[in-house]
Amino acid sequence: MKRRDYISWEEYFMGVAVLAAKRSKDPNTQVGACIVDSNNIILSTGYNGFPYGCSDDVYPWAREGAETKYNYVVHAELNAILNARGKDLKGARLYVDLFPCNECAKAIIQSGIAEVIYLYNKYEDSEATKASTRMLTSAGVKLRQLTPRKDKIVLDFRSNE
Repeated sequence: MKRRDYISWEEYFMGVAVLAAKRSKDPNTQVGACIVDSNNIILSTGYNGFPYGCSDDVYPWAREGAETKYNYVVHAELNAILNARGKDLKGARLYVDLFPCNECAKAIIQSGIAEVIYLYNKYEDSEATKASTRMLTSAGVKLRQLTPRKDKIVLDFRSNE
């Protein structure tokens, strides 16, 4: 008899996005993204961090003050789109733990991504998120909040020993 406690495709792809977020060195917010085609093949992943060649030991991680991270950080969604390196993303699904900002929404629309699946929208009332929602909806991008069946998935690197 087959196992019954396996995760769904949606939980798997969101899990990949959440795992990608663990690569972020941002001390405050870690976000991950996973782009998937209609055949459930992962096309790309990304997380929030600085562009290639911009050392995370040199650039600022501060949220306030004279020099902040906001002028330098590439968001997870845009990183995933750029990491796709020209793959056709038309009709793809984007899994991301944090609802996309207005700047990422523009890239999502332009890349042809058809659906955004997210875990939470903690900036729902901000003008940037309202603009994001408006643009994505106007462009016909489907928006859906994922409610996983499980609160957590544990990775055990020694499970097959």
